Amino acid sequence: MKKKKSSSRYQEIESWLRELVSKGVPGELIPSEVELAGRFNVSRMTARYAVMNLLREGLVDRRRGAGTFIASHPLHRREGVLLSFTEDMKRRGLKPSSKLISVETQRPSKEDAQALQIPQTSEIIVIKRIRLADDVPLSIERVALIERCKAATEYDLELGSLHDALRNLGAVPTLAHGWLSARASSAKEAKLLQITANSPLLVERRVIEDQDGVLIEFTETAYAANRYVVDIKLNCAPVSVAAFRDAPIAPARIPS
Repeated sequence: MKKKKSSSRYQEIESWLRELVSKGVPGELIPSEVELAGRFNVSRMTARYAVMNLLREGLVDRRRGAGTFIASHPLHRREGVLLSFTEDMKRRGLKPSSKLISVETQRPSKEDAQALQIPQTSEIIVIKRIRLADDVPLSIERVALIERCKAATEYDLELGSLHDALRNLGAVPTLAHGWLSARASSAKEAKLLQITANSPLLVERRVIEDQDGVLIEFTETAYAANRYVVDIKLNCAPVSVAAFRDAPIAPARIPS
């Protein structure tokens, strides 16, 4: 009976929070777990369970040291246009920034070498950053640059644009090819993005050519899926009437 009572209490808190979120505005602070526990006269663990359900659905965002906020609507990116993260956020009226994790010169992995079409005996420069918009972490980015672009690391990689640095070096990002996948966040990734562990990530990998058709960059970007969406537009392939007329009809299977 005690367990049933606790269950109904967290559901009561969750229902109250959902109504609060539906009437609020993105970025608005919601009560803390301590405040919820006091308001509903429950344990902090019960209050936390209710908040965690909203976090999993992307309805609220938790920022370390600041509290829990009503989540913003996810950013939508149009297909077919190559914009750097900095350019993209500025066009949206948001303040782009980065937290630099590391910059290293190393041998390419097998995936790096295949993507950039270079031997594994060569060297690449690997830049790892957290990308933020209005101080909210959107993604974790790993960029592998070919060796001749090493001077780009001398530019401001936290407040500046890597693509601007490449342009200044005469390696103009011109054409990109990318592919998307999805996976759950690790505990480390969740901590960096300020999301719960095992939250969904939208992972984009892309290679970029310069103005001469030389592959200069291979990037993997893991986005918090509740904060970033890629819009896709496809044309349906026409199917001829003859294809339907001539297609063989599979015989029905009669269960024995």
